Amino acid sequence: MITECKDNRMQVVFKDGKDYEILFENSFDNLTEEVKKLAGADRKLCIITDETVAGLYAEQVKSLLEKEFSGVYVFAFEAGEKSKNLEIVQKVYTYLIEKGFERKDMLLALGGGVVGDLTGFCAATYLRGVDFIQIPTTLLSQVDSSIGGKTGVDFQQYKNMVGAFKMPRLVYINTATLDSLPPREFACGMGEVMKAGLIKDGNFYGWLINSLYEIQDKDPETIKLLLYNSCDIKRRVVEKDPFEQGERALLNLGHTVGHAIEKAKNFTLLHGECVALGCVAAAFISYKRQMLSFDEYYEIRDMFVPFGLPITVEDIDPDEILKLTKNDKKMNNGKIRFILLKKIGKAVIEPDVSDEEVLAGIREIYVSDADKLD
Repeated sequence: MITECKDNRMQVVFKDGKDYEILFENSFDNLTEEVKKLAGADRKLCIITDETVAGLYAEQVKSLLEKEFSGVYVFAFEAGEKSKNLEIVQKVYTYLIEKGFERKDMLLALGGGVVGDLTGFCAATYLRGVDFIQIPTTLLSQVDSSIGGKTGVDFQQYKNMVGAFKMPRLVYINTATLDSLPPREFACGMGEVMKAGLIKDGNFYGWLINSLYEIQDKDPETIKLLLYNSCDIKRRVVEKDPFEQGERALLNLGHTVGHAIEKAKNFTLLHGECVALGCVAAAFISYKRQMLSFDEYYEIRDMFVPFGLPITVEDIDPDEILKLTKNDKKMNNGKIRFILLKKIGKAVIEPDVSDEEVLAGIREIYVSDADKLD
């Protein structure tokens, strides 16, 4: 069964009693009221965003918040993964110091995954910790990166290697922001949505396939259900394992190979596209281990295509991709905790996947020059 979104709110509750809400709205109209519940009028607010999102939404959000808060500032950086680094973090620190931000003040991450990860890391480390709110504006950030408290930046050639766990005080999802999302960016988010179904909910995965045309048309009720159920899957996982000591690693399906491809292609492929490729490689390894049937593997592989996601990649060196997987931050005692599939909706952590198996998975998605001639 698909879970209905009845009251536009979802509670994320942890064993230590700390919790926060995920709100599903179709505008920014209620944002100020929700921020007021968490912050007094004497608090300064800094909206951290990228230049693309700033041009779309920053002034609107700032003008709404200024009705209740006296000090509302906007810090915008160049859009893209290339800005997700410690140099930009230092610029944020400098800006906050110059504006007199104290520990009682708050940061607001307005944008996609890069903005959310970087802002969360700044919130975790500035003055040893200040509050922050996630306002995700892309499908990928709404269903995945804004939830669960993983924050961080890339370090040199290593993706997400520097970071901290920092839970937001609130996740405010304005579904209307998806209307301004380019088709490729929307498809990118679908990579994480499909992954959520694959690891934890076969019924949801089947619903996605059956709702293909409604999703492509961005039917409001369908999108609302898609968002709510994707967030619910991640909520259930992170509540049990907020600091990735066990089950939360399942969320990394497709990410080990995906991150390596992302780096090798110099981020010319989007994150969700690389996750889709990584999921195909993982499904192939699962098939070769006789965990999935031949038909299940091909269904998983082929169903990424109608959602605008790739299942093959060109211009890579499979051996280089394998080498890059060794830089994965999920290494444990020199081995990667690789995520495989027992069936659609059931992922497992496998610590003993060999280099030969990983390389076979990479070669399954690689289109060589010889293949092109064929």
